[in-house]
Amino acid sequence: MLRHHDYRLAWTGSLVSNIGTWMEHVGIQWIAAEKTGSPVFMGTLAAAQMMPVLFLGLVGGLAADRVDRRWLLILTQGMLMLIAAALCVASVAGWITTGVLIGLGLAQGIVTAFNIPAWQTLTPRLVPRAELGRAINLNSVQFNLARVVGPALGGVLLALTSPTWLFAINTLSFLAVIAAVWRTDPAPPVIEPGRTWWADLGESLRFVLLRRGPLALLIGLVLYSALAGPILRLLPMFVKDVYHAQEEAYGVLMAVMGLGAVAGGLALKLVPTSYPRHHLIPLSICAGGLSIVGFAAAPNVWVAGATLVVVGLFWVWSFSVSFAAIQLLAEERARGRVLSIYNVASFGATPLGALLAAWAGSELAGAGSGEGPVGRGG
Repeated sequence: MLRHHDYRLAWTGSLVSNIGTWMEHVGIQWIAAEKTGSPVFMGTLAAAQMMPVLFLGLVGGLAADRVDRRWLLILTQGMLMLIAAALCVASVAGWITTGVLIGLGLAQGIVTAFNIPAWQTLTPRLVPRAELGRAINLNSVQFNLARVVGPALGGVLLALTSPTWLFAINTLSFLAVIAAVWRTDPAPPVIEPGRTWWADLGESLRFVLLRRGPLALLIGLVLYSALAGPILRLLPMFVKDVYHAQEEAYGVLMAVMGLGAVAGGLALKLVPTSYPRHHLIPLSICAGGLSIVGFAAAPNVWVAGATLVVVGLFWVWSFSVSFAAIQLLAEERARGRVLSIYNVASFGATPLGALLAAWAGSELAGAGSGEGPVGRGG
């Protein structure tokens, strides 16, 4: 894959930028812990970053098909860079408050709603169609590699300096991806003139909901996002309340899952090309679910770490193979808005799954302590 010059530049630039983003995340977590010490605030901040994608994701997908995607990417990456710079300036000046963090997180979420579909339509322009699946898989490897390297570097620099330096590095990291996108060819609008936004949206919804393949992919992604996604939100509770481990164990388990994801992305390349890729989707989702059951049954943090390697592996397989299939099924002129439907569904299912998991956990905890319905009935 990396033999394709433009794809190699985009992949490398994205890796640098994602490492910077994870480093910034470490700095924000540190400041939030110092100022509030509240997990509720971290949840509120995450919601501020995710909710705009949920509500504006379809608009972002429609825009990606109606404007030059190359310029849309440059514009959104530039705006994300300015938001990172604002955070850096606020840190230097001592202006960071919870309100500032929420406001900048909200602005970041709004821009991201337009950036994601534009970015997802970039890879098909950089590699031959026959190699698209492998390219998307390599993108997953890059993201998860950044998820391992970024927090590790951020933690070291935080111990040596201050969060300001993490914010500064993230600001500069956007230059790498902007420069890479700048080198790609123009991507003019793919929508025929005279079409309305509603017509475009209706066409995309019919494609997703009225065709067997796209609908099956949508159902699979929604179920996996809802039922597997909560593991990331509930992991701190497992570390503290189930394994009775220190906070450092949480970072180790997250890194282990990231390493499993990187290994999964590399292992996917070993699957023979003759094996039907659409068979991998239900296989990966089912295997991912079983590995999460194994994690839930782990008797200690060491066994949990081993199971999380497997969780990370099938996590990447489930999402990368599914989105590669979507890219191949969607026509070029509708790719941005079709992908945005899957993004919105996946983003929306994740918090709903977290609420369901929290409710189920509280019910089971109440039953086990004699305070829930079972206990009262006895």
